[in-house]
Amino acid sequence: MNQLEALKRWTTVVVDTGDFQQIAQFQPQDATTNPSLILKAVQKSDYAPLLAEVLHQSQGETLAQQMDRLIVRFGCEILALVPGRVSTEVDARLSFDTQATVARARSIMVLYRAQGVDTSRVLIKIAATWEGIQAARQLEAEGIHTNLTLLFARCQAIACGEAKVQLISPFVGRIYDWYKKQAGASWDEAAMAGDNDPGVQSVRAIFDYYKRFGIATEVMGASFRNTGQITALAGCDLLTIAPELLAQLQSTAADVPCALNATAALQLALEPVRYDEAAFRLALNADAMATEKLAEGIRAFIADALKLEQLMQAAG
Repeated sequence: MNQLEALKRWTTVVVDTGDFQQIAQFQPQDATTNPSLILKAVQKSDYAPLLAEVLHQSQGETLAQQMDRLIVRFGCEILALVPGRVSTEVDARLSFDTQATVARARSIMVLYRAQGVDTSRVLIKIAATWEGIQAARQLEAEGIHTNLTLLFARCQAIACGEAKVQLISPFVGRIYDWYKKQAGASWDEAAMAGDNDPGVQSVRAIFDYYKRFGIATEVMGASFRNTGQITALAGCDLLTIAPELLAQLQSTAADVPCALNATAALQLALEPVRYDEAAFRLALNADAMATEKLAEGIRAFIADALKLEQLMQAAG
C-alpha cells in the first residue's frame, strides 16, 4: 500500500490544481482551483484552444464576465474528472465587499447552471475576511455552498462555523513559512516537523474545536510544503494537495495512521467562543501571522487575476 492509498482510508483527498489533465491519475474525490492555479494552467500550450474558445463565446462581454466564463469552463472540465465537487474562486478584489461577493457568486452559479452542472457540486471560494464570511453566510442561506480560503487564524475558523459555511481551507504551508522566516537561523526543521509543525497545530486546533462543539463545517487542510505535514493531518475531513505532493505520496510505500480523532475531541476541555465584527477584527489583529498572511494572500491572488486578464486581452 502506498501513502496516498493509506491516506484515503482516513481523509477525503482533493487535488489542488487548475490543470485538469493532471487530475485523473490521482483519482481524488474533489478538486480546488484559485486564480494562481488557473493562470499557471492557462499559460500551457495545451489550454490555448480552450482559452480561444471561451474568448470567442464571450465576445462583447466585460473582462470580468469573460474571466468568470473561463474559470467556470475549467470547473466544468474538472467536474468531468472527479466524482465530487470543485471549488471556484470569486475575484479576490472583492474580498472586502460583501454584496459584490454575493453578486459575483450568484453569477458564477448561473454560468454553471447554463452548462447543466448540478450546483451542489460547486463550492464558491471566498477569502476569509469579515466581509467574505458575511457573504458566505448569505450565500449559504440561499443554498449556494462556500469554501472559505486564506484561513490562518482560529478566529476566522470560528466565525466561519458561526456563519454555517460548508467548508474552510486552513493554510498549513503558509503558516509554516511565516514561523520559519521569523525564526531565521534558529529554525530547527527536524524539531518543528510533524505534530510540532505550527501549520499542522493550527489545523488540529480548528478540527478539535469544530468536533468538540458539533460544528458541521468541513475542515480541509491546504497549502502543504511537504508530505510530513499531510500525513500528520490524516483524519482531517479533507486535505487538498498539489499534484507534486500527491505523486510523492503515491510513490512511497508506507502506512499512514490516523492522526486526528473526532471522537477524542469531544472530551477536550474547551470553551466556546463567539465573535461579532469588533471582536473578530481585534482577534485577527492580535495574530500577526494571520494578519500578514491574509493580506499577502489576497494581494497575490489579485496580482495573478490581473495577469490572467492581461493574458486574455492579449489572446483576444
